[in-house]
Amino acid sequence: MSKSAPVDKNSHVVLVDGSGYIFRAYHALPPLTRKTDGAPVGAVAGFSNMLFKLLQGQNNDARPTHFAVIFDAGSITFRNDIYDQYKANRPDLPEDLIPQFPWVRDATRAFGSPSIEMEGFEADDLIATYARQAEAKGARVTIISSDKDLMQLVSEKISMLDTMKNKDIGIEQVKEKFGVSPEQVIDVQALAGDSVDNVPGVPGIGVKTAALLLEQYQTLENLLDHAEEIPQKGRREKLMANKEMALISKQLVTLKTDVDVEEALEDFAVSDPDVEELFDFLERMTFRTLTARVRAQMGEGATQGLRKDDDGEPAPVERTAPENITFDKEKYVCVQDVETLKRWVKRGFETGVVAVDLETNSLDSAEAKMVGVCLAVEDNEACYIPLAHLGEDGGGADMFGGDAPKQIPMQEALDILEPLLHAPGVLKVGQNFKYDLGVFQRYDLYPAPYDDTMLISYALGTGLHNHGMDALAEMHFGHKAIAFKEIAGTGKAQKTFDQISLDVATPYAAEDADVTLRLWKFLKPKLAAEQVVTVYETMDRGLPAVVAKMENEGVKVDRAELSRLSGMFAQKMAGLEDEAYEIAGTKFNLGSPKQIGEILFDEMGLEGGKKTKTGAWKTGVDILEKLADDGEALPRIILDWRGFSKLKSTYSDALVKQINDHTGRVHTSFSIAATTTGRLSSSDPNLQNIPIRTEEGRKIRNAFVAETGHVLVAADYSQIELRLLAHVADLTTMKQAFADGVDIHALTASEMFNVPLDEMTPETRRNAKAINFGIIYGISAFGLAKNIGISRTEAGEYIKKYFEKFPGIKAYMEDTKERAREDGYVKTIFGRKCHISGIKDSNQMMRAFAERQAINAPIQGAAADIMRRAMLRMPEVISKVDGARLLLQVHDELVFEVPEKSADDLIAAVKPAMENAAMPAVNISVPLEVEAHAAKNWNDAH
Repeated sequence: MSKSAPVDKNSHVVLVDGSGYIFRAYHALPPLTRKTDGAPVGAVAGFSNMLFKLLQGQNNDARPTHFAVIFDAGSITFRNDIYDQYKANRPDLPEDLIPQFPWVRDATRAFGSPSIEMEGFEADDLIATYARQAEAKGARVTIISSDKDLMQLVSEKISMLDTMKNKDIGIEQVKEKFGVSPEQVIDVQALAGDSVDNVPGVPGIGVKTAALLLEQYQTLENLLDHAEEIPQKGRREKLMANKEMALISKQLVTLKTDVDVEEALEDFAVSDPDVEELFDFLERMTFRTLTARVRAQMGEGATQGLRKDDDGEPAPVERTAPENITFDKEKYVCVQDVETLKRWVKRGFETGVVAVDLETNSLDSAEAKMVGVCLAVEDNEACYIPLAHLGEDGGGADMFGGDAPKQIPMQEALDILEPLLHAPGVLKVGQNFKYDLGVFQRYDLYPAPYDDTMLISYALGTGLHNHGMDALAEMHFGHKAIAFKEIAGTGKAQKTFDQISLDVATPYAAEDADVTLRLWKFLKPKLAAEQVVTVYETMDRGLPAVVAKMENEGVKVDRAELSRLSGMFAQKMAGLEDEAYEIAGTKFNLGSPKQIGEILFDEMGLEGGKKTKTGAWKTGVDILEKLADDGEALPRIILDWRGFSKLKSTYSDALVKQINDHTGRVHTSFSIAATTTGRLSSSDPNLQNIPIRTEEGRKIRNAFVAETGHVLVAADYSQIELRLLAHVADLTTMKQAFADGVDIHALTASEMFNVPLDEMTPETRRNAKAINFGIIYGISAFGLAKNIGISRTEAGEYIKKYFEKFPGIKAYMEDTKERAREDGYVKTIFGRKCHISGIKDSNQMMRAFAERQAINAPIQGAAADIMRRAMLRMPEVISKVDGARLLLQVHDELVFEVPEKSADDLIAAVKPAMENAAMPAVNISVPLEVEAHAAKNWNDAH
């Protein structure tokens, strides 16, 4: 455990940015699950290995004398009081990362190090405070982080270390990055802003321009004082118009170096960990390799606490496949002539099963160019067929000039491969085959039949672990596949695959196919053993081809409409600004929390204001909404202004950049094996996140349009999750209401509040709707109170009464949680196992989160299963309607494009196919209802 020791000129203080590092470990390292319950622990493993390495040091000089790990205590800090939009654009945390936060803190303590955090402050502020304290005492300080915000601290005594890249960051490295000395980094960031943290800065001023300006004017304040003297008109006007935001930005980016910290720097002295506590943690996490390393470092006396096999030796690293699996890259073949390619095609026909993998020059299947094809027919019998590799002088593969490598001409090779790819008697096996199929389709090739090892793994372990090829190879075979960055480099210097030499490309590419084939041999038989054959065959297997075609289709976006919306939002904001000025009696910046607070509480004297520790008025959403609910006009105007500002910056301005220059359409990417429930997710751009709750937000969908002479058809399941809840929990009243076509929210309100249906008020119905949907997600009294604006006590009474009126729901919830605790997973009505990590966690917060997941997963999972079954029917359904195309899947909705004259025919075909998608697998006791409408744009199709 840590002890106290003085800090002086001989000390080496190491401060770890724990919050930053766990995110980097999560995104950079392969996924890993705990062997005992399948809980995600990849980020914890990366963090623990880093921690152990740092505490040991590379040599005696590098070993720390004082060591601590610093974390963020929460997402809200004093900076939110300065600017309430600070970090407002941060995306939601990945579901599998949330349970790992407390374990990282456990790891820190297990290794005998202090775990430091303070409410109201970011980890960076605490690091800054401790670093300056140590510097003042003459100590050397190393900050373990790559966070650019911490670079303002770098000095002769304080440096940074990026352990991911093993890169030291000192004064010279800061100058290279920012163009200024560390003392001026704050001013550069104040001018340039930060889109990640939503620091506004001065629009149009980047890091390079900021550095140039500061070279002349030295400080931000001096620059702003002399802004009118700047000769460049654009810079001058931007600086003069945004002085207030620049100063606010400086407050946001300036790290506090005087936090009244609770733990003393001297208490960070390094000492040996408690052996029993350390090995108990490593055992609990099932980190067997790290356990062995720690044991070797600490000596034979450290064996106590290790799990032992029957022979008394420490347990070996577990793997799920036989030990004799080997990958011999020397046997992989590079195919550069027609005769050799024909022999490989013949081998594929002989074996009847061939793994297929593509190498391309882009991760976007809608625009990626095929660079080569990989095949595997047996273990260690794999090849790579290069088709479009370039020479160092940029000579094309078809030119065979310069030093371009010898390759079979693209079309000739594809013609030879086509019979194999299309042969009904040869099974093609892919990993994440959706991507490959999407590229193949653009070359008029349609491999079938196929299996997808990623989806086989997903059916076996939905929510249990990552299903990427590298992760599966390491998990099942103990094999670490060649990483792309090993052959292509990283960052700006990273090469595309067509720039890789064949001697390097061949083992990398052929290995992908070899691993894929072995995964298929190993995993496919497990489907029957785990009783999920039907899940894979009827809901997962056929999906890649459907989704790949959908991604290639894309959806047309009207640039002019997006521009018009941006202009409209800007006008709305300007109008609201005029209204605000009139009420306030003066002009002020509606984006400045400081000025808003002064106007509302100092000038207007409104009641209900609260101040921060720094004495500034709080102007967060909760404060403004309460004032608005009390009838105050200005707070409502400010809230509306913020809403339009977000719509403009996040959607109407940003979506233009996502339009494909060649097609004029947006091509999102759908993940079909990423969620814990079977739902598809969308990215680049995320079209499932377009706002629909407000009228103005829905207008974003106006920009998603049909081609000339066509319309969009939106077919949407109506209240599918409530219908499934009524079926699963056997809620007689609800089932009858759905059968009779009764308004379910009005019925719920009537049942709960004893209000006749013909006397129902909109507010009462809204409250019932909030409860109906909230119950599915395990909403708390606190959450419901916030959603519908009542006290927590009232909300608690609402929920209690709801369970009394619908006792089947409470019974369903308790039974589901119990099954999750017993089995580690819950099942949908179609048999999909949704694994729930953390259901037995000792941390109450993590356990409650897992319980909410368990309650929701069978319902949301069943809805996702139905959507998958519906999508698999769509190719046949829409083939009967000329010109019909499936474009998007968004939550419970499918979006099609069809010639206007055929819209009614498409609706008539799609609607029953979706409504009967559960049949014949499950006879749901509540009718599924689909609403389908046609219009020129997506918004009007609802």
